[in-house]
Formats: sequence, structure tokens, C-alpha cells
Amino acid sequence: MESLNQFLLLLDSLLGSAAYFPYVLLCVGAFFTIYLKFPQLRYFRSSWQCLFRRSQENTPGDTSHFQALTTALSGTVGTGNIGGVGLAIYLGGPAALFWMWMTAFVGMATKYVEVTLSHKYRVQTADGSFAGGPMYYMDRKLNMRWLAIIFAIAAVVSAFGIGAMPQINNIAQAMQATFALQPAVTGGVLAILLALVIIGGIQRIAKVTAKIVPFMAALYIIGGLAVATYQADNILPSLQAIVSGVFTGSAAVGGFLGASFAFAFSRGVNRGLFSNEAGAGSSPIAHASAKTTQPVDEGKVALLEPFIDTIILCTITGLVILSSNVWHQKHQNKFAYSDTYVLSQKYVENDAKDKQQLFAWLNQQNSEVELYSGKLQVENGVLVNDSVTLIHARSIAEAVTFSNPSGQLYSGEIEVKAGKITPNHVDINGLSLIHSTALTAKAFNQGWFGDWGQYIVTFSILLFAFSTSISWSYYGDRAMVYLFGNGSVIYFRISYILGFFVAAIADTTLIWNLAAVAVAFMTLPNLFAILLLHKDIKQTQQKSEQKVN
Repeated sequence: MESLNQFLLLLDSLLGSAAYFPYVLLCVGAFFTIYLKFPQLRYFRSSWQCLFRRSQENTPGDTSHFQALTTALSGTVGTGNIGGVGLAIYLGGPAALFWMWMTAFVGMATKYVEVTLSHKYRVQTADGSFAGGPMYYMDRKLNMRWLAIIFAIAAVVSAFGIGAMPQINNIAQAMQATFALQPAVTGGVLAILLALVIIGGIQRIAKVTAKIVPFMAALYIIGGLAVATYQADNILPSLQAIVSGVFTGSAAVGGFLGASFAFAFSRGVNRGLFSNEAGAGSSPIAHASAKTTQPVDEGKVALLEPFIDTIILCTITGLVILSSNVWHQKHQNKFAYSDTYVLSQKYVENDAKDKQQLFAWLNQQNSEVELYSGKLQVENGVLVNDSVTLIHARSIAEAVTFSNPSGQLYSGEIEVKAGKITPNHVDINGLSLIHSTALTAKAFNQGWFGDWGQYIVTFSILLFAFSTSISWSYYGDRAMVYLFGNGSVIYFRISYILGFFVAAIADTTLIWNLAAVAVAFMTLPNLFAILLLHKDIKQTQQKSEQKVN
């Protein structure tokens, strides 16, 4: 398993986490923004009009415009809007949020293109339902069935790796941490609810998401604004911090040791894609079900996705985190071995030279920092070695204690190899930065609701993650129809529900890494395909505009 995990990490480093990947995403979005004359601006008003326009009863399709959008949004609005923003700010500082905005802006054009093409080349299947997505325009228009097969297989894998397993794992952990509810109970109850929804097909899925998405978005926005207005004096400085570091990176402040431009850029774009999935080819599968004979109309509706998902919801999260100042403060927490390093020198946070060296090391630049190898001596829970530095969550750890799982202070030796503590039975606790969902939850506690703010985050994770699981089941469903026909759907749904339940009580690290690779195998072929079809989309757009005029 460890060998497979390392192989997946290697593939991811060559694909989704590679230096070129964010540039490809932005460049494709920028190209269509200019080539199609800024559709995200020209069609923004008409997008809302299309969204609430009622379709005629005899119009081909399975869902309304609104239902198609909420189904797609339920797939994109997920833990990335809560924990993903916290991770981006933790890695890249406030400037990372700006690059999330830029990804969303150009992503609106990308989403418009891929959805319009998906709807144009959709098909009606044997059971009367509609199926669409990148695999259909790759096959029917480009005659690249081999590319369509790669995309469809990656979509099925991603359905498990994004939609089912990590989502329920996040829900189960949040429910256990907040309400002491056993993961097996959470997984069992939600697996039954998931089955009741997805077995009904796209029409039941669309009806459920049309009710869940507006409610969960309103809940999160109201909760976020309650925190941000409590810290109203910090909103303007937070916005200034976002903009000031756009091309220089984010400066060090508090326990945050700073982030370079490259780090802020790559993390912002990466988290932006994870949040709104523009270019990944997933949302077009949902939009292909919409009742309309005008593909461009559905493309207009789809460009609202990145706006709602990233520019509204992610900004709410970002402002909550930044205005509360918790993002650069150290908090008591249990250290994760994966986030912990031991350096073979004593570094002091208020020493300018030490801070510069750590900045370079954390941002993968040339530095004199050396990783420690050897044994750590611990007595009564306290580290005896005074010539090493513990780094946790990209910050210098303080007030560190070592204990047994039972809570007794530990005494003995701990082995370290190349800066990494060998996993053992010892728990490490102390003060350090925190990130992801834990950071967002901490920020929500700083508002009018006090410590009740964390329950907004927990309940939002429940709704966001569960709705994501619903939508991704449909994406995998349609990919299976393309690959093996309608008869394969029942087997996929059973496997999906079982995987959903098992992941509530299992480690999903491997499936996360597998999904990261699979999403790249969706995104890169899809971007390649829509670039080849740039003339097609322009002609389709021009014909639509002529009809309007």
C-alpha cells in the first residue's frame, strides 16, 4: 500500500501538482475569455434570467435550468469551500485568495464553454434519460473515442475519490469531534439516505439538491457574515493584505513565516480548481440534463457556478479567517506526524536571519536549513535536546509535550530520520499554526455566536459534503453509461454506497491521492478537447446571438 501511495504521489507531482498545471488552467480560461469576448461579463445578467426561466413541458431534457445548476453546485460546493480556503491561506497567505478569485473569473469562461459543448453533443439513452459530458464531444465531434474512454474511467475513479469516500470521512470526523458520534453510526445513517436519493436517478437527485443547495449556501453566508461583521474593523486590512501580496507573496506575521509569490499563486490556483472544478469536466455532466434546445443558454447558467462557489462562498470563508486573525496565531493542537519536521539547529522566531532561512526552506528555495537525523531524548514529556527545532504546520512549535495515548507523560527516545519522526505510540501536543477545516472552525468561534460558531462549520460540512456525494454519484453514473451502457448503473450505485459507508471508518489517504491523479486525467484531456473545439463554440455562440437579435 505504501509503495502504491508513493507511486500516486509521484504521478500527482507530474500532473495536478506540477508547476505547469495552474498555468495551463489559467491560460485556457484566459484564452476563451478573450476569444469569446468576455462571456462572463457580457452574459452575467442574462445568466440569471436563464436560470429562472421555466422550460416548456415538451422540451427535451430531465431537469430545469435551476435544478441542473444546483446539482452541479452541490458537486462543487463542498469541503473545499470550508477547509480548502483554510489550507490555501495557511500555505500561501492572504494573497492565495486573490489567485482563487482569478481562477474563478477565467474559470467562468471555461465552464461556459465546456457546458455548452456538453449540452450540444448530449445523447438520449435507452431508458429515455439524457447523458452528456466531455466524453460525448470527444467522441461524437472529435472522433477521439480513446480520449473519451480515458476521461470516463477517470470520472468513475474520481466519483469514489472525490464524491464518496473523502466526503463521508470528513463528515464522520466532524460529527465525532463535535458530538462524539461514532463514525460507523454516521456512515450507516447517511449511506441509507444516499441510497434513497441516488437510486431515484437524476430527477430525484435534482429535486433534493434544489432544496439543499440554497439552504446550505444561505446558512453558511449568514454565519460567515456574523463573524466578519463582529470583526468589522479588520475587513479592510484583510482585503489590503490579499491585494498587497499578489505579486510579492505574503509577508511574515505572527507565527506565519511568510509565503513566496510562487507558493501563493500555485496554492491559490490549485485550491480554486478544487473548489469550482472549472475545466475538470465534471459539471457539464449535470448540465447536460437541462431542458432546453439552446446549449448556449445552459452555458450561461453554468458560468454562475464559479461565481457562487468561489467568488461568494470562498470569499466569505477567507474574510472570516483573515478578519479573525486566527490564521497567523498559534493554537493548542495534537500534531500530525505528516506535518511535523525536526531541524538540526535551534531557530528563534524573532531572529530576522532565522526567519529568512525558514522562509526559504518552507517555500522550497535554497537555504541552509538541515533536517535532523538521530534520537530525541524526552523526559517527563519534555524534549531534552536543546539544539533542534520542531516545525509543525509550517511554524515553530512551542510548549511541546510528548505523551502516551492514555495521557501519561512520555519518557524515552524517539527516532528521527531525515527530519521525520518515525511513527510510534507517542502523541505530540503543543502550540502551532492550524489549517484546513480546523482553522475555519476556530475562526467561526470569533464572532457573535462565540463557541457555537464551530457548529455552523460542522453542520455546513455535513450538508456540503453530503450534497457533493450525491452529485458525484450522478457523474460516475453517466460515465458508466458511456463505457458499459445502462445495465452497468445498478452495479456502480451499489459499489458507490458501499464505498461511502466503508470510508466513514477507514483511512482515505490513498483514495485522496488516487483522486488527485484521476482529476488530472479528467482535466487535461478536457482542456485539450475544448481547445480543439474553439471554432465550434464560437460558431455556436454566434448562432445563438443571431437568434436573440
